[in-house]
Amino acid sequence: MAGKSILNNKSLDFLEKYLNTASPTGYEWNGQKVWMDYLKPYVDEFITDNYGTAVGVINPDAKFKVVIEGHADEISWYVNYITDDGLIYVIRNGGSDHQIAPSKKVNIHTKQGIVTGVFGWPAIHTRSKAKEQPPKLDNIFIDVGCETKEEVLELGVDVGCVITYPDEFFVLNKNKFVCRALDNRMGGFMIAEVARLLKENKQSLDFGLYVTNSVQEEIGLRGAEMITQTIKPNVAIVTDVTHDTTTPMIDKKSNGDAAIGKGPVLAYAPAIQNNLRNLLMDAADAANIPYQRRATSRSTGTDTDAFAYSNGGVPSALISLPLRYMHTTVEMVHRDDVENVIKMIYESLLKIENNHDFNYFNNGNDGLY
Repeated sequence: MAGKSILNNKSLDFLEKYLNTASPTGYEWNGQKVWMDYLKPYVDEFITDNYGTAVGVINPDAKFKVVIEGHADEISWYVNYITDDGLIYVIRNGGSDHQIAPSKKVNIHTKQGIVTGVFGWPAIHTRSKAKEQPPKLDNIFIDVGCETKEEVLELGVDVGCVITYPDEFFVLNKNKFVCRALDNRMGGFMIAEVARLLKENKQSLDFGLYVTNSVQEEIGLRGAEMITQTIKPNVAIVTDVTHDTTTPMIDKKSNGDAAIGKGPVLAYAPAIQNNLRNLLMDAADAANIPYQRRATSRSTGTDTDAFAYSNGGVPSALISLPLRYMHTTVEMVHRDDVENVIKMIYESLLKIENNHDFNYFNNGNDGLY
């Protein structure tokens, strides 16, 4: 699989459509429909659950089950309070960044359709230079052009309406993908591409493969917690994003050293099953796939934790895509890293055997690596 790009025009068209489809936490189904439509030719059947997680299954009758996973949801806001003069205050749905909000256009999703608004902010001329306030959750607000609360309600906007940013996909300097929600719509894209390549290359697997796009990761790994009880997997390979730490104002001593364009990032943490991670590394080395490393201390903060600590303990590993400007509307990844994550998962699956035993006591583990 070395050499030419593994992404084709159909792949990139899917990526753009998938990213441009709003899928806020708790409301992921429209994006999931796009994802399932693309994945359908490459899997045998689908599993869905009541909260919106979608799973494409290859070899559904196999008893040994391997999950490859990403999460489908994106951060957003909720309407929390409408003032008498028609301004809207918000609360987070996931880890939305209040500091990027001022002057951003937003879509408010209502029963009557999408209502456009903007996060307002006082002009520089009117702000106190001595006591200038930064954007905070209690002082950012949305203006939908109304003068009263009644006008806002007539538009269909009310407490509980979910709010997303409309920013769409584009490419910078030929090889940088930029959009909101790359965290972690890229994960869903990459695992779908693995399924496509397995089908197109006529690769048969000795186990069941569960291509899993979980919901509600951004508010505590909830979708993964639910679907792992349904699938009951034997192995889980999870994808998410991690920080590129080469941009300004990031301390590498605290956040590690990773950069876009230098390969996927393999995680070290108690939740990571070391024999599985070592298999990923061996597969990457054999295929000349570059990779980086990151230590994540107590937990990974990703769906890896949900899979690892379920069903009596599921051998799990995390392959992260380095990303700049996380939880903004201009998240950025390198195309080469995207392709290398896909290749790493693909090559690793070919090394996993039916009933593969990752148990430390059965594999002669001695040194601590």
